[in-house]
Parts: sequence; structure tokens; C-alpha cells
Amino acid sequence: MNGMNDVSDVNDASGVSDTLLDAKALNAWYGAAHILFDVDLQVKRGEVVALMGRNGAGKSTTLKALIGLVAKRTGAISFLGRDVSKAEPHDVARLGLGYVPEDRRIFADLTVLENLEVGRQPPRHWADGRAAPVWTPDKLFKLFPNLGEMPQRLGGRTSGGEQQMLTVARSLMGNPFVVLLDEPTEGVAPLIVEQMAQMILELKAQGVSILLSEQNMHFAELVSDRAYVLEKGQIRHQSSMAELSVNEAVRRAYLSV
Repeated sequence: MNGMNDVSDVNDASGVSDTLLDAKALNAWYGAAHILFDVDLQVKRGEVVALMGRNGAGKSTTLKALIGLVAKRTGAISFLGRDVSKAEPHDVARLGLGYVPEDRRIFADLTVLENLEVGRQPPRHWADGRAAPVWTPDKLFKLFPNLGEMPQRLGGRTSGGEQQMLTVARSLMGNPFVVLLDEPTEGVAPLIVEQMAQMILELKAQGVSILLSEQNMHFAELVSDRAYVLEKGQIRHQSSMAELSVNEAVRRAYLSV
């Protein structure tokens, strides 16, 4: 894609502000099925934003549309001040937008350490010249002690929760500015959920921003600063996480099962 030759450094990016990821009037389709309708959302530097809603609300599709994994999408998407509305997923990833899919997609025949090496990208810098967080296997093994105990184990021989951790860790090896994290607590044990929460808070402390697709309200409350609520592909509510936590009307209308 034109204009993305210097993908490891954002010093020359024009218009970079506190808002790292900005989508306006985002629409997405699967074939003839219109899934997202004029979605507007922003992710600012150093914050965790929860994208909430019931199954089928459009959460995963929103993340896929942002990274470019939906064949048909319209609207404006800006990342680090650059227009990535028509960018290919690998180009956006090289700019520093990480993506952790719900279905994990680890390399089963590669070891844990080899899976991490697949995701390695060069160190990055913020627009002001300061170094962005740099992730190495050693740092990630401290963040995910379970993985640190099994660097030579094949990915396919790890548990579901360990595979979830491995997918997150592989994304972090790309030194992302923002991570799109799709349903990290889905189908994993409570202990792994607790470790995921600690991991997200640690990432935030390191300056990484996260857009989190999540149904677990308690988990979202633990880690998130703000929330968007989706219903049938539309943003129905947005507020701070604290405000959503006490808004029973919104929770009953769009989040209860």
C-alpha cells in the first residue's frame, strides 16, 4: 500500500493525536448480508475500550473490519493519523495494529517459542520520538508464566487457555500500539480469565491500548475505561465503563440474556 514504507516508526505520521484508532460510519457485509451500520468508535492512547453486546451483535465483525478482514466494508478508518480504510491486513499490522482472533489460530506444529517468533516485528517509536513498548519472549514469559514453563512444547499440545495466551503473546511480539482482542475469556477456565485480566492491566500500564470484544460484564468492568454497546450492528450506547456498570436499563436492553 502506498505511503506505508516506514512501518516501524510513526515519527513522520501526520495528524497523530491522542486518538490512535478512529472509525467513522463503518459498514460491513458478509456477502449480501449487511452486518455493521455506521459504526463510530475511537481508541485513545493508553486506554482499554470494551466493545460489548450479545452473540451476533457484530462485535467480532467490527474488529475484523477495522483490521481489514472483511471483504466488503465502507467508511473511514484512521490509525495513527493515517487513512487505512482500504488497507490490507498485513499493511495495518506492520503499522502497529495487533489482532487476536477469537479462534486463536496458533501454529499447532510449531513450538511455543516458534509461534512467538512468527509474530516478531521491529521496535517502534511514538510520534514524539519516545520508544514504544518492546516485547521479547523473556518479557512475555514473565507476563504469561504458563508459557514460560513450556517454550519447546508444540502449540497443538497446549490447553485452550494456553493457546489463548499464546495468541495474545504472538500479537505482542509485533510491538503493537493498539491490540484488537476478540473474546479473550470465551471458553477458558476462571484462573485463565483472572490471568487475562492481569495481562490487560499490565499492557495498559506499558502504554498499549486495547479494543476488547467481550460479553463478560464482570471482566469488562475489571479492565476497561470506556465501553461501546452494540446491538444488531449498531452502536446503541457509549459511556465510561463505570457509567455502564450502574446503567441497569442499558444492561437489560442490550446485554442481558
